[in-house]
Amino acid sequence: MIKTLFCGLLLFSVSFQSYAQTTDKLRQELKQIIAGKNATVGISIKSIEDKDTLSVNGNLKAPLMSVFKFHIALAVLNKVDEGKLYLTQNIFIKKKDLHEDTWSPMKKDFPDGNVTLTLDKLLRYTVSHSDNNGCDILIDLVGGTKDIQKFIYKQGIKDFVIKVNEEQMKSWKNLYINTTTPLATTELLEKFYKGEILKESTTKYLYQIMVETSRGLTWMKAGLPENTELAHRTGMSGTNDDNLRAAMNDVGIVKLPNGKHFIISIYLKNITENQQDTEKIMADITKATWEYFTNKN
Repeated sequence: MIKTLFCGLLLFSVSFQSYAQTTDKLRQELKQIIAGKNATVGISIKSIEDKDTLSVNGNLKAPLMSVFKFHIALAVLNKVDEGKLYLTQNIFIKKKDLHEDTWSPMKKDFPDGNVTLTLDKLLRYTVSHSDNNGCDILIDLVGGTKDIQKFIYKQGIKDFVIKVNEEQMKSWKNLYINTTTPLATTELLEKFYKGEILKESTTKYLYQIMVETSRGLTWMKAGLPENTELAHRTGMSGTNDDNLRAAMNDVGIVKLPNGKHFIISIYLKNITENQQDTEKIMADITKATWEYFTNKN
């Protein structure tokens, strides 16, 4: 019996050391990827089913940019769950709601405005295609940024600030107001996926329109094998006269070949790398993470 116990402890020790070494190896890979880059990078990774966790600078206070459209969608769909809003309800979009000089596929489709769209269509423009005008309409629909802030706080997420909308973020100084951390994002994504925030139907709905995201195809998605399921939300600022980019982010849930999932939240802050090189940082981080989980399983 003593021999058996000893063998069991030895096996556990070897197994634990192997796991620890593998995690350490991934951590080192990630540090090598971001080493020497002209940006501050924060990363948070978590396996939903197996609980493996890893972060590098996970408490980085980073500008949210359009990642906050995920948080806004959660607040909107909570109103749907409460019966206060309906995906089929019609919303009249005035011409004045469609601001110029901003990313808006909706404005390209309806340049003169004065059009009626369903809430479903508005959410798809905003979440799947990162429409800035749609985003601000949704913020107003749920009562403004203060109500969204309160809702996210109620989910237990404290490292989150939302005070300005997309139109207000045209001012450079306002780009740094809405913030969160990689760890807080991963926690919120896990709560969302597990159905702890929305009802089952609205959880599946939001997950699917995140899978249909058309932005950031050369970001995290480029680090994954073709046709891999990725439900994600991207965010990026422009650059100032000194070629400084305030932020570039990609966060989401990846489905593995074995049916399990991992969450990955990548935030880059104060970037002077060019856009292509910044995208490659995200892709390389995601590829290394994918290889860790697929080799582990």
